[in-house]
Amino acid sequence: MERIIRMVGLGLLMSVMQAGQVYAGEVEVVKTQFEYRTGSWHVRTTLRHGDTGWSHYADAWRVVSEKGEDLGTRTLFHPHEQEQPFTRSHTVHIPKGVNIVYVEAHDKVHGWSKNRVKVDLRKANGDRFEVKR
Repeated sequence: MERIIRMVGLGLLMSVMQAGQVYAGEVEVVKTQFEYRTGSWHVRTTLRHGDTGWSHYADAWRVVSEKGEDLGTRTLFHPHEQEQPFTRSHTVHIPKGVNIVYVEAHDKVHGWSKNRVKVDLRKANGDRFEVKR
């Protein structure tokens, strides 16, 4: 009987954990800031995600060109369950002549989110972005 109770308890625990993964949804890029500093860009990106622990958390963001080339990825090494939204920085080298980039975010369950931010480096600001030279 005790073994059956343990098995049922484990099954319930697994169901709760899986429900938490569904609840967390995809990661959201809240905003991003680009600041030009002697040949490279200092990028600060704020993410929001319902991190539920090690199996489902926002684990990266990146800057990509219009052609999809990865220009720089910021890996996030742990969940941020108690810190939402949260901001992390990374230095990115963007080739001359590239004026449009995208900031994308990744989580361990859904992969790269479709919710990305288009950044025009020629403008001071736009929808969810700011550029300083």
